[in-house]
Amino acid sequence: MAQGQSASQKTSANTAVPNDLEAFFMPFTANRAFKARPRLIARAKDMHYYTPEGRPVLDAAAGLWCTNAGHNRGPIVEAIQKQAAELDFAPTFQFGHPRAFELASRIAALAPADLDHVFFCNSGSEAADTAMKMALAYWVAKGQGQRTRFIGRERGYHGVGFGGMSVGGLPNNRKAFGPMLPGVDHLPHTYNREQQAFSKGEPEWGAHLADELERLVGLHGDSTIAAVIVEPMAGSTAVLPSPKGYLPRLRAICDKYGILLIFDEVITGFGRLGHAFAAERYGVVPDMITFAKGITSGSVPMGGVICRTGIHDAFMTGPEHVVEFFHGYTYSAHPLACAAGLAALDLYREEELFARSKKIEPFWYDAAMTLKGLPRVLDVRCVGLTAAVDLASRPDAVGKLGFEAMERGFHDEGIMFRIVGDSIAVTPPLIVSESQIGEIFDKIGRIIKALA
Repeated sequence: MAQGQSASQKTSANTAVPNDLEAFFMPFTANRAFKARPRLIARAKDMHYYTPEGRPVLDAAAGLWCTNAGHNRGPIVEAIQKQAAELDFAPTFQFGHPRAFELASRIAALAPADLDHVFFCNSGSEAADTAMKMALAYWVAKGQGQRTRFIGRERGYHGVGFGGMSVGGLPNNRKAFGPMLPGVDHLPHTYNREQQAFSKGEPEWGAHLADELERLVGLHGDSTIAAVIVEPMAGSTAVLPSPKGYLPRLRAICDKYGILLIFDEVITGFGRLGHAFAAERYGVVPDMITFAKGITSGSVPMGGVICRTGIHDAFMTGPEHVVEFFHGYTYSAHPLACAAGLAALDLYREEELFARSKKIEPFWYDAAMTLKGLPRVLDVRCVGLTAAVDLASRPDAVGKLGFEAMERGFHDEGIMFRIVGDSIAVTPPLIVSESQIGEIFDKIGRIIKALA
């Protein structure tokens, strides 16, 4: 509050203009540029957003990689409305409500092998930190409390909690926030443009990069490492697919030294790569899977960790009245989120959206590659229903081209996509039609030509 300004004066000043943009400090946004020329959304349905004026904007980003079933789907909306009228909140500390157990069972049934136990939280960031705490506590329970080190990967993203930032490898997400957690090291990222440019699906080159874990084990000692955490497809850094054979080799090395392997499937889970979880696509069973986003098709915040039976059972010792895992959130398994999650899973099953995503992959890949050869296009990568286009930066303004592409897309072409520096990332809802896929890449092509 400004000095000398009373609370009533401040309230009056801030409410005089209901649509004033100043108070909202926006996340991951160039605030001043946005407020000079806003990109406002008022409603959404299926594949489109709509501006306050009613102009449609094709959603080529599934919101933030999350609205996998499309926007405002009737069954999900109705489930949330019904749940809000029936049970608005119930604690899951020492109490429970039926839908939490039902949803956990449904998720466990979708996960591979003995990934049979689900711990709920509210976001991907919380899921990453939860998985890290679970790994540390597991090793204490197993009598190996010296295992405290984590191995992440360069260009990885595991949310914005201090644990997730520490194992993450995006410099801009880390550099303003101090030294992070101690005892963290990083594998190299898996991208090499010279070897992998314009790959459709998983690139042929790069499986050997998993062997870098052997070097880190030799450096730190296997008995000090609690877990390795990676994304099967690194999304937030502009779509880096895992090379063929990379994840199985990582699993084999973790098995060799008794290290836990965590897959961050916040983006890849629930159909994005043509399966309930990418672990199934790659034939690899991790020890934990983190999830969020698609579990409710983005309609209500929810995240969680799926762990293997051996991890869960390691906690189930001691007196039965004592808390086994001192961790959780007020809104873990919130009733509205559980209702939304169950309705979303029903939609995915009834409309066979995971199988559909896999089926249209070849068409998606071919459409994405139509951008090859356009001005400034350095690479196009795609895996599942994701794609990224790297543009040659302007030497004096790295990131400006991507920003201009986003603005031109929203205001002039009626399309929304993600930008990562001077890369464009597209990840539509799984209900996208073939004609809409063509529209997405036609619009992006026009934008790229206009920027050149």
